[in-house]
Amino acid sequence: MVKFGVLVAAIAFVSTEAFVPQHQSFFPLEPLAATSEVDNFIVDDLGNNLAIKQLLTTVQEKSILKQVAQSGLLSKAKKAGVSLANLERVLELGAKNPDVLVLAEAAGPDILPLLPTLAEAAPAALPILTFAVSVRPVVLGGIGLLSIVFAAGTVILIPDDTVAQVAIQTLAVGVLGLGVPALSLGGASVLSSLTK
Repeated sequence: MVKFGVLVAAIAFVSTEAFVPQHQSFFPLEPLAATSEVDNFIVDDLGNNLAIKQLLTTVQEKSILKQVAQSGLLSKAKKAGVSLANLERVLELGAKNPDVLVLAEAAGPDILPLLPTLAEAAPAALPILTFAVSVRPVVLGGIGLLSIVFAAGTVILIPDDTVAQVAIQTLAVGVLGLGVPALSLGGASVLSSLTK
């Protein structure tokens, strides 16, 4: 009898959907974010983009180029086999795939505000980059695979009895199963392509 009541209620609710007004347009009424923000860049009196100006000011104030030179990043990259000739292949890849350039251009308005934040974080990232350039790509790939094994181990070994244990499993899968492998395998791929 209860199932019949549920069936009658479901039929009643489904039939009332016919009386709800439908959305008339399937096309967006406003331009997409990538096209609307291109015209709205904030510029100074001379026409300079203020986001780029802030980025260059931050780079100058933090002496980031001097810190890059002092960290030995470029000499370690040279010892690892990274050169401008290797970077040329990346540019050729972009030239052969114009879709990548279109995506980069469309993402420009969204990425520009992040550049000063990256410039702020650059001094802290220099020691990590200096170490990462000196590590062989095989080792980075191994770290990624080992991280996946650790994530699987935490899911298998930690029981699902409490919410806290499930949260620990979820965190382990997110960090060790997805984040670390993506960074290490991606870094190994980029480093191996640059050092060929």
